[in-house]
Amino acid sequence: MKAIVTVVGKDQVGIIAAVCSQLSERNVNVLDISQTILQDYFTMVMLVDVAGCTVPFAQLAQDLADDGKARSLDIRVQREDIFNAMHRI
Repeated sequence: MKAIVTVVGKDQVGIIAAVCSQLSERNVNVLDISQTILQDYFTMVMLVDVAGCTVPFAQLAQDLADDGKARSLDIRVQREDIFNAMHRI
């Protein structure tokens, strides 16, 4: 199953490394990544494969959100099908 991870917040050193470490520790594979800086704000969207994830999806989402809060970032993860349905016109 694929999912979309979004990260938004003030730019700081190590954001990509921290998120990728969290994913790697849970056996989540990054398939594609796009990131940019808009003025002082970091934004990133990742397509990940959660088929081999070692924790339940809800736990993954909570862990990423908690780590984001600790870094003053908004980190969210949604299943790809739900993400696509929400963004369909």
